[in-house]
Amino acid sequence: MNNSRFTKWFILCVLLISGVVSSCQKDDSVKAMDNTKEVAAADSASLGIINTPGNFLASKGILKITIEDSTYSFDAATDSIAFINVHNGDNKYFGITAINKAHTMSFGISSEGFAVANANSKVAGGQFLFTVGERKPLLQYTLTRFVGKDDTGKITLEKYNNQNIIAKGTFFTFLAKDDKESSPFYRVEGSFELQLK
Repeated sequence: MNNSRFTKWFILCVLLISGVVSSCQKDDSVKAMDNTKEVAAADSASLGIINTPGNFLASKGILKITIEDSTYSFDAATDSIAFINVHNGDNKYFGITAINKAHTMSFGISSEGFAVANANSKVAGGQFLFTVGERKPLLQYTLTRFVGKDDTGKITLEKYNNQNIIAKGTFFTFLAKDDKESSPFYRVEGSFELQLK
Protein backbone atom coordinates (compact mmCIF):
# COMPACT_ATOMS: atom_id res chain seq x y z
CA MET A 1 0.00 0.00 0.00
CA ASN A 2 2.78 2.46 0.94
CA ASN A 3 4.76 1.50 -2.18
CA SER A 4 1.71 2.22 -4.35
CA ARG A 5 1.18 5.56 -2.60
CA PHE A 6 4.86 6.46 -3.04
CA THR A 7 4.65 5.60 -6.74
CA LYS A 8 1.58 7.81 -7.18
CA TRP A 9 3.28 10.75 -5.41
CA PHE A 10 6.42 10.17 -7.47
CA ILE A 11 4.42 10.30 -10.71
CA LEU A 12 2.62 13.46 -9.56
CA CYS A 13 5.96 15.12 -8.75
CA VAL A 14 7.27 14.12 -12.17
CA LEU A 15 4.18 15.70 -13.75
CA LEU A 16 4.74 18.95 -11.88
CA ILE A 17 8.47 19.01 -12.66
CA SER A 18 7.65 18.40 -16.31
CA GLY A 19 5.30 21.39 -16.19
CA VAL A 20 8.05 23.59 -14.80
CA VAL A 21 10.50 22.34 -17.43
CA SER A 22 8.00 22.91 -20.21
CA SER A 23 7.21 26.37 -18.82
CA CYS A 24 10.84 27.32 -18.99
CA GLN A 25 10.89 26.10 -22.58
CA LYS A 26 8.12 28.54 -23.50
CA ASP A 27 10.05 31.57 -22.19
CA ASP A 28 11.34 34.02 -24.77
CA SER A 29 14.91 33.26 -23.76
CA VAL A 30 14.69 29.88 -25.49
CA LYS A 31 15.59 30.76 -29.06
CA ALA A 32 16.10 27.62 -31.10
CA MET A 33 13.89 24.53 -31.25
CA ASP A 34 16.96 22.26 -31.33
CA ASN A 35 18.21 23.88 -28.14
CA THR A 36 14.80 23.33 -26.51
CA LYS A 37 14.85 19.65 -27.40
CA GLU A 38 18.36 19.28 -25.96
CA VAL A 39 17.33 21.00 -22.70
CA ALA A 40 14.22 18.84 -22.34
CA ALA A 41 16.16 15.65 -23.06
CA ALA A 42 18.84 16.60 -20.53
CA ASP A 43 16.25 17.45 -17.85
CA SER A 44 14.35 14.21 -18.48
CA ALA A 45 17.54 12.15 -18.38
CA SER A 46 18.62 13.74 -15.09
CA LEU A 47 15.25 12.81 -13.56
CA GLY A 48 15.49 9.25 -14.85
CA ILE A 49 12.36 9.62 -16.99
CA ILE A 50 12.26 7.40 -20.03
CA ASN A 51 11.51 9.47 -23.12
CA THR A 52 8.30 7.90 -24.35
CA PRO A 53 6.06 8.69 -27.28
CA GLY A 54 2.93 10.58 -26.38
CA ASN A 55 4.48 13.50 -24.50
CA PHE A 56 3.23 16.81 -25.87
CA LEU A 57 3.61 20.49 -25.05
CA ALA A 58 0.41 22.22 -26.16
CA SER A 59 0.74 25.41 -28.15
CA LYS A 60 -3.01 26.05 -28.36
CA GLY A 61 -5.92 25.19 -26.10
CA ILE A 62 -7.43 25.72 -22.68
CA LEU A 63 -7.39 23.80 -19.39
CA LYS A 64 -10.19 24.87 -17.00
CA ILE A 65 -10.42 23.84 -13.35
CA THR A 66 -13.27 24.60 -10.94
CA ILE A 67 -12.79 24.27 -7.18
CA GLU A 68 -14.72 25.90 -4.32
CA ASP A 69 -16.97 27.93 -6.66
CA SER A 70 -14.01 29.46 -8.52
CA THR A 71 -12.85 28.64 -12.02
CA TYR A 72 -9.22 28.89 -13.08
CA SER A 73 -7.88 28.67 -16.63
CA PHE A 74 -4.57 27.90 -18.25
CA ASP A 75 -4.18 29.07 -21.86
CA ALA A 76 -1.54 27.19 -23.86
CA ALA A 77 -0.83 30.33 -25.91
CA THR A 78 0.77 31.95 -22.85
CA ASP A 79 0.98 29.28 -20.13
CA SER A 80 2.63 25.87 -20.28
CA ILE A 81 0.35 22.86 -20.54
CA ALA A 82 1.81 19.42 -21.14
CA PHE A 83 0.17 16.04 -21.72
CA ILE A 84 2.59 13.34 -20.69
CA ASN A 85 2.94 9.60 -20.48
CA VAL A 86 5.28 8.14 -17.86
CA HIS A 87 6.47 4.56 -17.80
CA ASN A 88 8.20 3.59 -14.56
CA GLY A 89 8.98 -0.12 -14.76
CA ASP A 90 5.67 -1.94 -14.95
CA ASN A 91 3.76 1.17 -13.83
CA LYS A 92 2.26 3.31 -16.56
CA TYR A 93 0.64 6.69 -16.05
CA PHE A 94 -0.61 9.59 -18.14
CA GLY A 95 -1.66 13.05 -17.14
CA ILE A 96 -1.81 16.77 -17.63
CA THR A 97 0.43 19.27 -15.96
CA ALA A 98 0.22 23.05 -16.25
CA ILE A 99 1.89 26.13 -14.87
CA ASN A 100 0.94 29.71 -15.62
CA LYS A 101 3.39 32.18 -17.15
CA ALA A 102 3.79 34.09 -13.87
CA HIS A 103 4.61 30.82 -12.03
CA THR A 104 1.97 31.59 -9.39
CA MET A 105 -0.37 28.68 -10.16
CA SER A 106 0.24 25.07 -11.16
CA PHE A 107 -1.95 22.02 -11.61
CA GLY A 108 -1.34 18.36 -12.25
CA ILE A 109 -3.60 15.34 -12.55
CA SER A 110 -2.68 11.78 -13.48
CA SER A 111 -4.23 8.40 -14.10
CA GLU A 112 -2.91 4.85 -14.22
CA GLY A 113 -2.59 3.14 -17.57
CA PHE A 114 -2.30 4.29 -21.16
CA ALA A 115 -3.94 7.32 -22.72
CA VAL A 116 -6.50 6.24 -25.34
CA ALA A 117 -9.51 7.95 -26.89
CA ASN A 118 -13.02 7.27 -25.59
CA ALA A 119 -11.85 6.01 -22.20
CA ASN A 120 -12.60 6.67 -18.53
CA SER A 121 -9.68 6.19 -16.14
CA LYS A 122 -9.42 6.41 -12.37
CA VAL A 123 -7.47 9.39 -11.01
CA ALA A 124 -4.17 8.31 -9.43
CA GLY A 125 -2.80 11.70 -8.35
CA GLY A 126 -3.70 15.36 -8.31
CA GLN A 127 -2.36 18.64 -6.98
CA PHE A 128 -3.26 22.32 -7.35
CA LEU A 129 -0.80 24.96 -6.06
CA PHE A 130 -1.21 28.74 -5.72
CA THR A 131 1.04 31.53 -4.58
CA VAL A 132 -1.47 33.82 -2.89
CA GLY A 133 0.70 36.56 -1.42
CA GLU A 134 3.71 37.33 0.73
CA ARG A 135 1.98 36.70 4.07
CA LYS A 136 0.55 33.35 2.99
CA PRO A 137 2.85 32.23 0.21
CA LEU A 138 1.35 28.88 -0.79
CA LEU A 139 -2.08 27.32 -0.95
CA GLN A 140 -2.00 23.65 -1.81
CA TYR A 141 -4.73 21.17 -2.65
CA THR A 142 -3.75 17.50 -3.01
CA LEU A 143 -5.53 14.25 -3.70
CA THR A 144 -6.95 13.07 -0.41
CA ARG A 145 -6.54 9.44 0.62
CA PHE A 146 -9.63 9.59 2.84
CA VAL A 147 -12.27 9.71 0.09
CA GLY A 148 -12.20 5.97 -0.55
CA LYS A 149 -10.15 3.76 -2.80
CA ASP A 150 -12.58 3.83 -5.73
CA ASP A 151 -13.77 7.41 -5.24
CA THR A 152 -10.69 9.36 -6.35
CA GLY A 153 -12.37 10.60 -9.52
CA LYS A 154 -12.17 9.98 -13.26
CA ILE A 155 -10.38 11.35 -16.29
CA THR A 156 -12.42 11.00 -19.47
CA LEU A 157 -10.52 11.26 -22.75
CA GLU A 158 -12.86 11.95 -25.65
CA LYS A 159 -10.03 12.43 -28.15
CA TYR A 160 -6.32 11.62 -27.95
CA ASN A 161 -3.46 12.14 -30.38
CA ASN A 162 -5.75 12.67 -33.35
CA GLN A 163 -4.40 14.95 -36.12
CA ASN A 164 -3.80 18.35 -34.47
CA ILE A 165 -5.56 17.45 -31.20
CA ILE A 166 -3.35 16.26 -28.36
CA ALA A 167 -6.20 15.50 -25.99
CA LYS A 168 -9.75 16.58 -25.29
CA GLY A 169 -11.79 15.57 -22.27
CA THR A 170 -13.02 16.20 -18.77
CA PHE A 171 -12.12 15.14 -15.25
CA PHE A 172 -13.27 15.26 -11.66
CA THR A 173 -11.48 14.43 -8.45
CA PHE A 174 -11.43 15.34 -4.76
CA LEU A 175 -8.65 17.47 -3.29
CA ALA A 176 -7.99 18.57 0.30
CA LYS A 177 -5.85 21.33 1.78
CA ASP A 178 -3.98 18.87 4.02
CA ASP A 179 -3.68 15.16 4.66
CA LYS A 180 -5.74 14.83 7.85
CA GLU A 181 -8.70 12.50 8.06
CA SER A 182 -10.95 15.24 9.45
CA SER A 183 -10.05 17.76 6.73
CA PRO A 184 -12.76 18.76 4.29
CA PHE A 185 -12.19 17.79 0.70
CA TYR A 186 -13.46 19.61 -2.34
CA ARG A 187 -14.80 18.31 -5.62
CA VAL A 188 -12.67 19.56 -8.49
CA GLU A 189 -14.03 19.50 -12.03
CA GLY A 190 -12.26 20.41 -15.21
CA SER A 191 -12.08 20.27 -18.95
CA PHE A 192 -9.30 20.43 -21.49
CA GLU A 193 -8.84 20.71 -25.23
CA LEU A 194 -5.16 20.78 -26.11
CA GLN A 195 -3.72 21.20 -29.60
CA LEU A 196 -0.30 21.10 -31.21
CA LYS A 197 -0.84 24.26 -33.32
